[in-house]
Amino acid sequence: MDIVYIRELEIETVIGVFDWERERKQTVSIDLDLGCDIRAAAFSDDLADALDYKSISHRVVDFVAQSEFQLVEALAEAVAGIILAEFPVPWLRLRVGKPGAVTGSKDTGVIIERRKPDSASDA
Repeated sequence: MDIVYIRELEIETVIGVFDWERERKQTVSIDLDLGCDIRAAAFSDDLADALDYKSISHRVVDFVAQSEFQLVEALAEAVAGIILAEFPVPWLRLRVGKPGAVTGSKDTGVIIERRKPDSASDA
């Protein structure tokens, strides 16, 4: 499987469990590896045959900016669910980082991998 990727998508959102974190937006950083087959786009050299990573980026930014999760784990799961439900992506790897969450660390967060359910095995 080929991978289309998006790196360091920075979004301002309410995230955290402490009172002060609920009062002001913080930056989260998102990396996406999106499984897809790029051969049709490579062969045709036509945008219509490619995964629309701009639309995916806009959808993620819009969702995350409006969200108010306490945990990066919950945010990651929600973003993964949206992408798998709304775009032709059978597999993804998603990193959500929260810079400054741990003193002395440049970034802290989670990395998850998710797949669309295999419709053939659901029958």
